[in-house]
Amino acid sequence: MARVSAERVQQTKQELLEAARLVLTRDGLANLSTRAVAKVAETQMSQIQYHFGSKEGMILALFEDMNMRLVHRQRETFENPTLSVSQKWMLACDYLEEDLASGYVQVLQELIAAGWSNPRIAEVAREGLSHWHDLIASLAQDFEEQHGSFALLSPKEVAALVSSAFIGAEAFILLGYEDKDHPVRSALRRVGEMMAKFENRSEEG
Repeated sequence: MARVSAERVQQTKQELLEAARLVLTRDGLANLSTRAVAKVAETQMSQIQYHFGSKEGMILALFEDMNMRLVHRQRETFENPTLSVSQKWMLACDYLEEDLASGYVQVLQELIAAGWSNPRIAEVAREGLSHWHDLIASLAQDFEEQHGSFALLSPKEVAALVSSAFIGAEAFILLGYEDKDHPVRSALRRVGEMMAKFENRSEEG
């Protein structure tokens, strides 16, 4: 009986998180309300208090849930020995499209902005981003070991630039600031194409 109860509690929690994701991507963080989330989840507002303590707690739980799922997905890709670094980069570009569609990118960017004035949110956002930075740093390390150093840049410095490029690209895309004069998506993919050419030259040499 206790097992059934625990499973039901987890199911309710996931239903609330999915409802929060839908409301957040629809209305934005500033307009998100527990009432709207409860309505979408077809439950009582008291359930949000029970599971998360507050609206802020619910938002942070949503980010942590989405972030860890996607980090796991990315880790499986980056640790795949059958893929070249350029192939992994191109898959990361594909994943960007998936993450835009799922609402994850908007959740992340909303939390980054909120974290400028809220230390608790800033801490959670930093921790989530650190997982991505570590993955990119490991990818840069692999590239360096296979093809040589990045001149004066260390793998961690390369990771800092790459993660900043993706975060900035996401912000531009959400703002609608992407056109023929500011080709965000194609610019990211061009980097992968350049990496592939470098890999081919290295193998031929």
